[in-house]
Amino acid sequence: MTGYVALLRAVNVGGTGALPMTVLVEMCEAAGFGQVRTYIASGNVVFRSDAAEDQVRSALEDRLRVYAGKNVGVVVRTASEIADALARNPFADSPGNRVMALFVDGPLPNDPLDGVTGAKNERIRLGKRELFVLYPDGMATTRLRIPSEKHGTARNMNTVAKLAEMTAAVA
Repeated sequence: MTGYVALLRAVNVGGTGALPMTVLVEMCEAAGFGQVRTYIASGNVVFRSDAAEDQVRSALEDRLRVYAGKNVGVVVRTASEIADALARNPFADSPGNRVMALFVDGPLPNDPLDGVTGAKNERIRLGKRELFVLYPDGMATTRLRIPSEKHGTARNMNTVAKLAEMTAAVA
C-alpha cells in the first residue's frame, strides 16, 4: 500500500463551500482508502491505498462532485513526493508561513515567472511538480497572480511539513 495525501482546492476557504472533515473521511473510506486522517479543515487528507494516483484522484473527485454538485479540484501526492517537496524547499531559511508550495498536476513552465502579474518582492522557483512561492511580506497584501494554466492548490510549508509527517506514519 502507498501512503498518499490528497489536497482539495478551495475547500472551506471559499469557492467550493463547506465540507466537514468527517464527511471527507467517510468519502475516503467509502473509496476503499485506509488509515484516513485529515489535517485542519481546509481539505488535507492522508491515507493508504493500493490504487494508482490517477485512480485515487478520480475516486475522490467523483465523490466530491456528488457531494458538492460541482467539480472540486484534487491534487494527489505520495508520501515520498510530499517529503521530497519539503526537502527541496528553496526558501527553507524563510518562515514556513511565508512560503507556499503550489502543487500542480499539469506541466510546469520553463520560466516560473511566465505570465505572472502583480509581483512585487515575491519570488517563485520551480520544483518537480510544484512551484514554490516566497511572500516576504506575507500574503495579506500581495497582488501576485499566477496564470490559471498552473492550476493546483497551495499549502504553506508548515502545512507541508505536517502532511509529510502524517504520510510517513501511514506509508
